[in-house]
Amino acid sequence: MYSFLNDYSEGAHPQILEALNQTNLIQTVGYGKDEYCHLAQKVIKERIHNEQADVHFLVGGTQTNMLMISYALKHYQAVIACDEGHIQVHETGAVEGAGHKILTRPHVHGKVTCQMIEDICQQHTDEHMVQPRMVYISQTTELGTYYTRDELKALYEVTRKYDLYLFLDGARLGSALVLPDAPTLEEIAQYVDAFYIGGTKMGALFGEALVIIHDDLKPQFRYHMKNKGAMLAKGRLLGIQFYELFKDHLYEDIGLHENRMADMIRQALIKKGIPLYEPSATNQIFVDLPQNALEAIEKEFMVTHMGAIPGGERVRIVTSWATSQEAVLSFVSLIENL
Repeated sequence: MYSFLNDYSEGAHPQILEALNQTNLIQTVGYGKDEYCHLAQKVIKERIHNEQADVHFLVGGTQTNMLMISYALKHYQAVIACDEGHIQVHETGAVEGAGHKILTRPHVHGKVTCQMIEDICQQHTDEHMVQPRMVYISQTTELGTYYTRDELKALYEVTRKYDLYLFLDGARLGSALVLPDAPTLEEIAQYVDAFYIGGTKMGALFGEALVIIHDDLKPQFRYHMKNKGAMLAKGRLLGIQFYELFKDHLYEDIGLHENRMADMIRQALIKKGIPLYEPSATNQIFVDLPQNALEAIEKEFMVTHMGAIPGGERVRIVTSWATSQEAVLSFVSLIENL
């Protein structure tokens, strides 16, 4: 049974495992102060063309989102997201548990829009309501769509209008970076106040690299990390992985591969006339499958059930750095013969 459930079912890219093995007996200082973390920070700053950015390495996405949002906001302040935002639907109230309300509006193709931000800010006008102070977006979105560079720039401009921080969750950032109209790392650094580069879902064993651009969000962040239990003693494990991902173009290569594998499946579904829930060019596919088609697929493959639809189920199909063309061709053949 081959899994298309997610993009973290496998361990790590062989290049990363080799680097971890080669450095295994080298002694370093702890807590992210080692030479490997410094090297990883250096290559990330070079890639975004911003030497003044702060880069912190964390273990997982929920931890990173909760840390950044809770650090940026006062207790009476709130974060804006769409109703399909990861912090809203898949983080077990982590942001609310840190004391911050999430203000949501229905998504538009999985995305936050400028109009949503305008509406929320105009409805929260005085001290009897929480104060909007941050906008949360993810690249790619929870539905496999992505923000174009023009969309990101427009969001940035409206957040300047209302004095809001703009924070980008990049758990699957590599899948978007390789698309021609998506913002580059350098452009992301220009149009957000903080973002993170996903590792867990992009070929690393685990880990995320949080990049803080706005100067007001930098002071004493490591105190906040330690206070929330997020400072890894063996921080080198994160530095080694992110250095391998970014010292050349491994991160982008992974994005290209997983997108190509997903597109082979996507085109087979389209050709078969099976409706996609959202148009997507990334490694996540959301499709409305008739019940008989789902039953046939699940004899050989695992997919994620997203909810019932008339006569079938909406499912998610996800490819990863390790998805083999052989498995994809087998899946495509099954679709063609439904």
